Amino acid sequence: MSKNILVLPGDGIGQEIVTEAVKVLACLRDDYGLDIEMDEALIGGTAYDAAGHPLPEATLNLAREADAVLLGAVGGPKWEPLDISVRPEKGLLGIRKELGLFANLRPAILYPQLADASTLRPEVVSGLDIMIVRELTGGIYFGQPRGVRVLENGEKEGFNTLIYKESEVDRIVRVAMDIAMKRNKRVCSVDKANVLECTEMWREVAVKVGADYPEVELSHMYVDNAAMQLVRAPKQFDVMVTTNMFGDILSDCASMLTGSIGMLPSASLDENGKGMYEPIHGSAPDIAGQGVANPLATILSVAMMLRYSLDEDAMADRVEQAVNKTLDQGLRTPDIYSEGTRKVGTEAMGDAVVAALRAG
Repeated sequence: MSKNILVLPGDGIGQEIVTEAVKVLACLRDDYGLDIEMDEALIGGTAYDAAGHPLPEATLNLAREADAVLLGAVGGPKWEPLDISVRPEKGLLGIRKELGLFANLRPAILYPQLADASTLRPEVVSGLDIMIVRELTGGIYFGQPRGVRVLENGEKEGFNTLIYKESEVDRIVRVAMDIAMKRNKRVCSVDKANVLECTEMWREVAVKVGADYPEVELSHMYVDNAAMQLVRAPKQFDVMVTTNMFGDILSDCASMLTGSIGMLPSASLDENGKGMYEPIHGSAPDIAGQGVANPLATILSVAMMLRYSLDEDAMADRVEQAVNKTLDQGLRTPDIYSEGTRKVGTEAMGDAVVAALRAG
C-alpha cells in the first residue's frame, strides 16, 4: 500500500534543502520501487504570509492524514516583529503538539571523513555515535501558566512553568531504553534534580522504568555536568534522555562535535511510530537563497523516516551509504569544507547523493 509523505519546506534554507531531499525520495521511488506519494504544504513564516497563521488548518489536516512528514526549517528576522502567538516557531511547536510527537531522536554521529571538521581533537571525537532522546511535547516550552505581567511597582516580570506528569516521563524513558537495547545498552538520564523538584521526580520515574530493563545500565547526570562532559569526553555516552529544554540545548552542543550542525538529522515520533523528520538546524536566513546550505542533514532525515516510519530499512541503508560515498568523493558544502576537499553548493551536493544512489 502506498505511503503518503507530507513535505513542508518552511522558511529560509528550508526551501533549498528540502528540494534536495525530495530528489532522493523521487530516486528511491523511480529507481528502487519505493511506493510513496508526496504532498506539499505551508508552515512557518511562509504560511503566515499566505494564510495569516504559521500552522494553517489545511496543513494540519494533511499532516494528520500523512504516514510521515518531512520538514525543512521555520523562522527568520522578517517575522520577529510579529506577536509571539503567530511567529513561525509556533507552527513548529503546534504541529508537534497536535500530532503527539513526544519523542525526539537526535543522533550525533561523526562521519570519519569529517573528523578534521570538528572543533575538538580527532582522538576525542573519532567514532562518536550518540543518540539524544528529547521529550518534545511537555516541559517548560508548553507549561502553563506562562507570560509577562506588570507588578504593582510597574516592573515587568516574565514567567514560565516547568511541568511534567509521571506518565510523560515514563514513556520517553521507555523510548530511550528500547533504543539502548538495540545499541550498547547504556542510558544516561539528564536532569537538574538538585534544584528542580520537577526533575527530581523525573529521576525517580527514570529509576522505576530502569528496573524493567535490567540489561540496560542506567546512569544520571546533572545537565550542567552533561554539557561539560559532552565537550570533555563525549564517547562516554550512548543514549541520553532528557527534558524538552535540556534536550534542545544538549543536542545543539553535541552537533558541533560532529563538525557541523548541517550534518545532523532528527526524528519526532508519536506512540505509533508516525513521525516528522527534519534537520536539527534552523532556517539560517543569513545564507538563504545563496545555494550554499548543506542538505545532508535533511537527506539523512529521509533515511530516518524510511527506518522509523516506513519500515524500509534497506532503503534507509542505501541513503546512508550514498551520503558516505559522496563524502568519500571529497565533496563538501562550505560548512564542512577543509583544505584538500572540493567545495560545492546545495544542489550539487544533492545531485551527488542521487548519483551515488543510482550507482548502487
